[in-house]
Amino acid sequence: MAVYLWKGEDRKGAVQKGEIEAPDESSVRAQLRRMHIRATKIKKKPKDLFGNVSFMQPKVTTVDVVVFARQFATMINAGLPLIQSLDILQSQQENKTFKKVLKEIKESVEEGSTLAEAIGKYPKIFDDLFINMVAAGEVGGILDTILNRLSAYMEKAMKLKKQVKGAMTYPIIVLVIAFIVIAVILVFVIPVFEKMFADFGGALPAPTQIVVNLSRFAKGNIHYMIGAVIVFVFAFKRFYGTEKGRVIMDDVMLKLPVFGPLLRKVAVAKFTRTMGTMLSSGVPILEALDIVAKTAGNKTVEAAIYNVRSGITEGRTMADPLGESGVFPSMVVQMVAVGESTGALDSMLGKIADFYDDEVDAAVESLTSMIEPFMMVFLGTTIGGLVVSMYLPIFKMAGMVGG
Repeated sequence: MAVYLWKGEDRKGAVQKGEIEAPDESSVRAQLRRMHIRATKIKKKPKDLFGNVSFMQPKVTTVDVVVFARQFATMINAGLPLIQSLDILQSQQENKTFKKVLKEIKESVEEGSTLAEAIGKYPKIFDDLFINMVAAGEVGGILDTILNRLSAYMEKAMKLKKQVKGAMTYPIIVLVIAFIVIAVILVFVIPVFEKMFADFGGALPAPTQIVVNLSRFAKGNIHYMIGAVIVFVFAFKRFYGTEKGRVIMDDVMLKLPVFGPLLRKVAVAKFTRTMGTMLSSGVPILEALDIVAKTAGNKTVEAAIYNVRSGITEGRTMADPLGESGVFPSMVVQMVAVGESTGALDSMLGKIADFYDDEVDAAVESLTSMIEPFMMVFLGTTIGGLVVSMYLPIFKMAGMVGG
């Protein structure tokens, strides 16, 4: 069927417009008449030249999915049928890729699939957590509650990711800019001073000579240095892409002196938040642990969660293997043990997640305030040292003339 763009007037004379999928123009007019709209203009929607080129289509972001879940929950809670809700959400979706996906999900549900089965066909958009929680919501008849929990969880996960990304991005950008500035000074600025000093004659002060030698080395080997950086980045990506490399690097990242504690707090917050959300939604504990492990984002944490799952299958509590992992702090282990003994594990996990969300906030703020003076000292020492080294011969000559 083709898509038609239409424009018309309703009973009050207000101008309305939109698009309708129909086999022909007469069907469009018939639909508009049923909607009590007098059509003034109908034309077939032109085809998108790049509609079948996947990499040129807009990506479906986490924000798109969060908004979809919120609106979907509101419609279901208001009593709208599932298919009608999907139809409304699809028609008002601005992201072309997501619009197409929602249309296909609606068609799958119309053909008899469950909502979980329909969204399960799009794992790049809806992860295992989303799919399994929707399935639990359908079985329990609380789909609107589940969707609200999902959207709340995803919003907090986005906030957490944004905080960590911001903490990591700032020092990286400053360091990259600093190295670019230093490279420009060494390759382009210092050779000009070197030529001027050669015309003056005489021995250069030791700091100046060191900088000049460094400039000569950088200028003569700049292409090798750039090549080495490219090779290192490529080799690191290849190494990190392997299972063994990922395990080693993820373990190292958790042990870093400054960023390690922050990453550990993020891992704890993510684990407890995800696990608590799934348990409160009726997902079985073994299935929930399997999904949480897959979405951990760190191989060391993933291995620890799988050990917890293995322990539970052997009849142990969750707290014991959590404590043995060495990944989760003792406070978390003790609170999980209390949650298990009182039968309120899901709410206890939620409290732990809230606590560690605040811990991450404080850690990011502390890290940022600590990095700023360090960066200022680093930039002042390196760039200032280069500049002073270049002016030492000028100061020396000025002193000789004055003497």
